[in-house]
Order: sequence, then structure tokens, then C-alpha cells
Amino acid sequence: MNFYRKLQDSIERSNSLLIVGLDPNPEMMPAVRGNSIEALENWLQWIVSETRELVCAYKPTLGFYEILGAAGWELLTRTIEKIPRDIPVILDAKHGDLNTSTLFAKTIFERWNVDAVTLNPYPGQDHVAPFLVYSDRGAFILCHTSNQGAFNLQEYPDPANPYYLQVVREARTWGTPEQVFLEVGTTKPEVLTRIRDIAPERLILLRSLWEDRSQFTRLIGAGLTASGDGLLIPLPQDILKETDLGDRARAIRDEINVIRAEKSRENTREDLWTPNVCLLQQHPHQDLILELFDIGCLMFGEYVQASGETFSYYIDLRRIISNPRVFGQVIESYGEILKNLTFDRIAGIPYGSLPTATGLSLLLDRPMIFPRKEVKAHGTRRLIEGNFQAGETVVVVDDILISGKSAIEGAGKLESAGLHVQDIVVFIDHGKGVKDKLRERGYHAYSVLTLSEITETLYEAGRITGEQYGCFIERSC
Repeated sequence: MNFYRKLQDSIERSNSLLIVGLDPNPEMMPAVRGNSIEALENWLQWIVSETRELVCAYKPTLGFYEILGAAGWELLTRTIEKIPRDIPVILDAKHGDLNTSTLFAKTIFERWNVDAVTLNPYPGQDHVAPFLVYSDRGAFILCHTSNQGAFNLQEYPDPANPYYLQVVREARTWGTPEQVFLEVGTTKPEVLTRIRDIAPERLILLRSLWEDRSQFTRLIGAGLTASGDGLLIPLPQDILKETDLGDRARAIRDEINVIRAEKSRENTREDLWTPNVCLLQQHPHQDLILELFDIGCLMFGEYVQASGETFSYYIDLRRIISNPRVFGQVIESYGEILKNLTFDRIAGIPYGSLPTATGLSLLLDRPMIFPRKEVKAHGTRRLIEGNFQAGETVVVVDDILISGKSAIEGAGKLESAGLHVQDIVVFIDHGKGVKDKLRERGYHAYSVLTLSEITETLYEAGRITGEQYGCFIERSC
């Protein structure tokens, strides 16, 4: 079970969006307990016993354990072990070192067995990718903090287009809504509203909300999704030392659930997408093609590509991962091809197809790896991220087949590490004989859709004009 599903089960079981910080901070502990390692451990275990039926996750902060030295590392291990396994553990690390990202991911996910981690976004997707190789775990990307000293950075270049919103936009392209989430520290409902408008599908770990209790209801309302979920809310630290912790946690949970219920009532009617067309000869993926067009993944006009060539269309598949229902359909369409192939691992070509590879890894229960765009000049200098054994067979997954260059380069890197590549599967094939080119190199290429199938379906459904269709035909010949 992956982190997101485990979390949803925990939320449903506890009827709670609350999480608890398990931090061995002597300043927060009741004075009667002392400040020895043993006293800290007993206090943390008491917190778990008092809240385990009232919260959906626990969040130990790595820094508090680090400052205790070797004893702190041992305390962290024992603390995690005492948390019931059906309750997720989110390690609050704010990790931001590109050099150690691969080893850190391996340590926390394999040795400590935590379910998710908080990460600093500044090094970019290169830093986050090693954590996403673990397709059953989660990553929370810090995009906003309430610290006043961060204001000049977060609001740069101006409040109308602040940097923190750009972080949100970028993070949404790094992984699926079931694997990449956001961490937001704020007391201002308008900040959370702007983030939620850009990322309506993302789970948000909310911080700093207790600094201004007067904004509590508005803040929660701004962060909740239309269905009354999508938030993780920490218990206030000051109640963790109170003897009636359980009663206080229950009261806060119930207060939040009232806000959730009201939010759900406000959005009882769900707008459903319909194709609004009936064709006599339907393509097997007709509805998927039409919806991809309707949500802006398929566009027609004059577009300059990265190569400098001008196309009469543009395909932006990154939008798919922000629509869980459509993304699920895309993953299933890939899966129909992959289930008939023989392979040991799935390899996604960075970075556009990493979310797809993650989804397929979960759907088919097959491990995932990926070849890096470039070999790191630091850290482990690994060419391939993830665990594998030489001699294994890998199926390569890419998003679009235009020239075949990215798929060929990716397959070559995998083969240089002693892996075998036989099959390459993409979502859209532009045509023009690229599959034949791959076949000449010894690869079998498969695609869910061809560009010709897409344009013909859109034309017959009236989504594009005869002129747009004719322009495509002319340039594809």
C-alpha cells in the first residue's frame, strides 16, 4: 500500500485530519518528566498512546533528534518503531542537499521505513527525483513559510507573481497527486487560497496556523478541497504537555470536522465532464482524446518546438497529473500494453515520464528505476537511480515519441549499466517512421495513440476545424 492510500485509510479510520509532531524538545515537555533521553522517550510514547485514535499521521522533526547526537538517532528509530504501522510517519527533514539525496532517500525509506518526507525545493527536481523512485512513499515540498525573514524571498519579484507560487507550479510537474504534496506555513487565508487555486488536487501540510487563532476557521476553509479534505493539520505544540491531551485533541478534531462538513455541503454538486458527441465509428480511446483536448493537453496553432521547428500543434502532457481521473485513465492505457510484455523493472525517462512510471509501478506492482539526464558530479555519481541487478530486463516508458532521441539515450544508459532493454512504450507517437528507426536499433516500440488518430478523432468530433486538420495533414505528409 502506498503512502497516499495508507494516509486516506488512516483519515477515514480516525475521522481526523490531525497530525502530531513527535519532537524530543525538552522545552515542550512537562517539567515533572525531566529531560533525560529516557524521559523524552517516555513522553513521546505517551503522546502516541494518547492520540493514536485521534490523528491520521505522526511527524517527527529530524533536527530535534540530530542535536542529541548518536543517542538521538537511536531515539528516532525507537520512536518510529512504537508508532502503529497503520498510521503513516512523515519525517520532517526539509532535506535540501543534492549531494546526499540518493543516500538519504535510501536511509529513511529502507532503514527507518518512514512513509513520507519534507523536502526543500530550491535544488529543483534533480533533488526530489531520488525520493520519487520509491513509488509507494511521499514527498512534501516546502513552498511557503510564515517566517518573516523569508518574506523578501517568497514575495519576489512582486506580490502579484510571488516566487512561492512558482514553486507550487513547478512542484505539480514533479510527480503525481498521490506522491508529491505541498507544505505551507502561513496564518493568512489569502495565501492558502492562492495556493489552492493553483493546486486544487494537492494534499497540503499546513503549518503555523496556531500563531493567529482568530484566523483558524478561515484558514482551514481556504485550504480544504471541495470535498472537505486535502489538508493535514498539526496539533498545537503547547497542548502536548497537558495531562488531558486526548480530550483536547478530540475537541480540535471535532471542531475541524464541523468546518469540513460545511465545506462539503457548499460543494455538493460536482461538475462532470462529458464528451458531448456521438460518433458512429468510435476510437477505443475516443473519450480520453476528447478530454485531453478539453483540458488543454492538446492544442492546435503555430508552436515553435525546442528544436526550433514550427509545428501546427502542441502537446503538454504535464497537465495530466493534475487531473487524477484523467491521469488514471492514461496509466491504465499504458498498462494494457505493458501487461503483455516481459520485464523486471519499469524505467521512466526523466523528467516528463517519471509520474507515469510511478503510476505504472503502483498499478502493475513492478519496481521502478530511471536513468538520470546527466551523471551527478557529486554524491554517489549514479547514472541510474533506484535498485536493480545487472542482467534484468527493463521496459522503457516515455511520454511522446517525436525523434526517438530521448528514448534511445535513456535505453543506452540502462544498457551501459548491464540492463536489457527490449521494449519502449510511449503515450503518443508522432509517426514519421520513428518506430521503424527504433526497430532497426533492436527495440520494439509501442504507443497508446498516434498523432494521426488524435487529430482525426478531434476533427470528426468537431473539436478542431477543417483548416486545422488540413494544416496538420499537410505538414505531416
